[in-house]
Amino acid sequence: MTTKADIKVVLLGAPYTGKSCLVEKFLNDKFTEGQKPTVAAAFGSKAVKVGSSVVTLGIWDTAGSERYESLSKMYYRGAGAAIVCYDITNHETFAKVRFWVSQLKENEKDCVIYLVGTKIDLILNDSDRDVPMEEVESFSDEIKAKIFETSAKTGKNVHELFETVAADYLERKKTIKNPSNNGGGGIVDPNKPKNKGKCC
Repeated sequence: MTTKADIKVVLLGAPYTGKSCLVEKFLNDKFTEGQKPTVAAAFGSKAVKVGSSVVTLGIWDTAGSERYESLSKMYYRGAGAAIVCYDITNHETFAKVRFWVSQLKENEKDCVIYLVGTKIDLILNDSDRDVPMEEVESFSDEIKAKIFETSAKTGKNVHELFETVAADYLERKKTIKNPSNNGGGGIVDPNKPKNKGKCC
């Protein structure tokens, strides 16, 4: 029997980190070069099948501009998951990740956070990377977040990201129903390091 569940997912991050492109790739399998920045917020939804269950993700793509920061709280209120984006080629955008994470920790303590590096297609060698993976891993360990490095252009790890959000939601729901299952909120992938939740 198929069970339907719903979770509010919010995307946060600095301007031009590719949040809208990430959502467009997931929802419509499209990539628009030079996509215009989101004004305030945009909403989309998609059903993801996880085993015998279907999780409908309600996705809020928020504007990264500072003038909209005061409005963002309205969009991440009640979110079950937050995809916090940074541009792998721009370290300043990772500094903004720390701001958004602090806001979420203060206002939405139960929201599960995913650290998502974008534009991985631009990394041809290590010198192209402005955000060291070691720094991301250190921060992810601190806040207990999973890491994904994605490309909306090539599609790398885009569907895997949202499928993980859906699967983790169902696992948390199961844990709440059965408190004795206290092994954590994520689905264990034997192909990934057990203590990182990293996807590259």
